[in-house]
Amino acid sequence: MLRQPGRKERDTGPVVIVMNYFQKRFTPSQADAVRFEHPGAKSFVDNETGEFRDSWRIFRIMAEFVEGYQFLSSFKNEITILGSARLPATSVYSKEAHALGHLLGKGGYTTITGGGPGIMEAANRGAYESGGESLGLNIQLPFEQRTNPYVKKSTAFSFFITRKVMLTAPSQAFVCFPGGFGTLDEFFEIADYIELGFMMRTPIILLGSAFWKPVLSFLEHGAFKQIHALKPKDLSMCHMVDTAQAAFDIIKTTQDQGKECMLAPSLFQCDVNVNWRIFRIMAELVEGFEFLTGLVEDVTILGTGHIKQGSPYYKKARMLGKKLAQRGFSVVTGGGQGIMEAASRGAFEGGGEPIGINTQVNYKERINEYVKRSIAFNFPFTRKFILLAPSKAFVFFPGGFGTMHELFEVLTLMETGKMEKVPVVLVGKAYWEPLVAFIRGMLCKKFKTINASDSTLFTVVDDIDSVVKFIVRDRARHGRAHKKAVRS
Repeated sequence: MLRQPGRKERDTGPVVIVMNYFQKRFTPSQADAVRFEHPGAKSFVDNETGEFRDSWRIFRIMAEFVEGYQFLSSFKNEITILGSARLPATSVYSKEAHALGHLLGKGGYTTITGGGPGIMEAANRGAYESGGESLGLNIQLPFEQRTNPYVKKSTAFSFFITRKVMLTAPSQAFVCFPGGFGTLDEFFEIADYIELGFMMRTPIILLGSAFWKPVLSFLEHGAFKQIHALKPKDLSMCHMVDTAQAAFDIIKTTQDQGKECMLAPSLFQCDVNVNWRIFRIMAELVEGFEFLTGLVEDVTILGTGHIKQGSPYYKKARMLGKKLAQRGFSVVTGGGQGIMEAASRGAFEGGGEPIGINTQVNYKERINEYVKRSIAFNFPFTRKFILLAPSKAFVFFPGGFGTMHELFEVLTLMETGKMEKVPVVLVGKAYWEPLVAFIRGMLCKKFKTINASDSTLFTVVDDIDSVVKFIVRDRARHGRAHKKAVRS
């Protein structure tokens, strides 16, 4: 049983022994050795054995958590700037990012970016040239990502989970420039955590109305008006501007978050004493992988919890869950209401074992009555890591911030080679088409923040039978390829 927050740890016992062992053995240099000596910082999607209990993977992830939190905990007045690595220095947005970095440096703020080229380099350069703190949180990729020369202090990550937790850690404000799948993933995750109360209400500044206006329009007409997954106050935290000065004027009205947020890095740092939160992260990963062990043929179905039983989307999710269960697939959902309940109900009626991967609220699970097997997490990032780890296909029904950031995380992982490519199906053309048009028109053609091939990573359908056929056909093809690889 995990300890409750606020309880004092005892000086002896298995918890402290394990944590002391971990802390003593993972100095920064040793953590690097653990991280890179044992390759495998990719997903479990290609797992055909059902074995998820990889101790080295867990220790590598935990080494990055310890390093990342230790790195961030000493800074104050942080402003996080997000945006594409592909926009050139001549871009108007790169120039505005440089101007904003300069304003932040002069104003005594700490500028945090992903540490790479493009928007990140421009912002770091502005902060560097003005004598301000210029930080970079880099991800190691086989392409395009290098630490830019204007980063004064940096740390690098192999796993997206650790890097994104640090990059989206509570700041005084977040400034999102135009970007690709990764930037959209980060934007939606921050908005989701604020909506759910995991982070303090902080301004999200969207710089570049030509880019961000279609996104907000999609959220307003889809998530807000069509399915009621968002409230007006959820959209009001987004501030759309076109200049660095306008962004800075908003930033000047904010205050340092300190330790007021449950995800604040300073709450997780390990100095002389062991931090129980770090061990809780490790425990949740261990329990999560243990829970997943045995899953091979599984499909993850995601969507809003606000859909009612009379909705056509509820009926389709229920039908999909039933058809998948009848074909021997395990149905994985977030375990809650709405689309999650519908898919679980269908799987239950089809003779399957619906699986729920949920987040605890006040130490209580929020699981619908049709889930047969479930696990709950205290931290949203460990829950999402386990939720997205095992699947052989992802099906997205309409949803709000949570569904959006899960979708764009999957697409980002596939785009960057951190996850094997599997079917990603969006159900509901009327809902998804505006977003698809934005991806193919703005990201792919106008801003060129993704490749043309990236815009084909997903399929949009209305018919549930098409979803099932698509998944079954892909699994049959993958199974043949796997057997051939094993024989060779």
